Amino acid sequence: MDPRRLLIYRTVVRNGSIGAGARELGWTQPAVSQHLAALEKEIGTTLLLRSSSGITPTEAGRRLAAHAEAIAAQLHAAEEELADITALRRGSVRFGTFPSAAAVLLPPVLARLQETAPDLDVRFEELEPPDAITQLREGELDLALVFRYPCSNIDDEGTLEWSPLVEDRVLAVLPSTDPRAEDPDLTLADLAKDPWIAGCERCRANLLSSARRAGFTPTVRHSTDDGLVVQRLVQHGGGVALLPETVLEASHVEGVTVRTLPELEARTIGLINRKGALSIPAVSALRDAIVTEANQRSATAVMI
Repeated sequence: MDPRRLLIYRTVVRNGSIGAGARELGWTQPAVSQHLAALEKEIGTTLLLRSSSGITPTEAGRRLAAHAEAIAAQLHAAEEELADITALRRGSVRFGTFPSAAAVLLPPVLARLQETAPDLDVRFEELEPPDAITQLREGELDLALVFRYPCSNIDDEGTLEWSPLVEDRVLAVLPSTDPRAEDPDLTLADLAKDPWIAGCERCRANLLSSARRAGFTPTVRHSTDDGLVVQRLVQHGGGVALLPETVLEASHVEGVTVRTLPELEARTIGLINRKGALSIPAVSALRDAIVTEANQRSATAVMI
């Protein structure tokens, strides 16, 4: 059954005559009559009884008119829902990011969206960059916030779109009781003989790359992705570490000293998405909120 003809039939029944229905549709009366005749032929029965005073639906015609009303209502609901999404009144976004960004960047972003797009449904999952990239490529995420170090191997990102947002300083973390903690001339090479605590895959690669440039290979005693655990280990003499500024902002432990060293390069936090994803209004709205927050952070430059 041709749904367009069904809606034409509904308009005629609601208006009580073919002529009135044609005027509402903006069509000629013969054109409407042709569609009605084709619909009756398709169904195999008479739907309308015609007279000089207008039309009267048959029993079959009345039942079909009820179905036509239901279909029209569903189409109207679909139009309203799509209009809501387009106007950002509703919609959902599947988003992933790494732990420290989830703690520091995401909460104010979600708070901003509560004001600008209160019915936007952001579904968040905590993921390290390699996992977020995999889920983006497989269509399980719409948008992700990830980080790159200068040494990061980004071949796995493939054809995904990358938008750098903010620099995240990498800092050395020592026990406050360490006599070198306040040494103004401290360098990375001064920590060459210390045991080290390494983090996630990309963070470990950055540690190895930074140490190589400083002329040594670090002895990694412990490995953990948890910045709080890293600091507690440092606090109790378990080694030294490199941590990004956002990690230290998310969870700072007393009893450790944080130092800026000239040899350490910052990592870059940015957004990554499949090509074309930012044309979706809901995804674009989340992206804009994240960019705004990143710009504010760059302007205020939180210092540890």
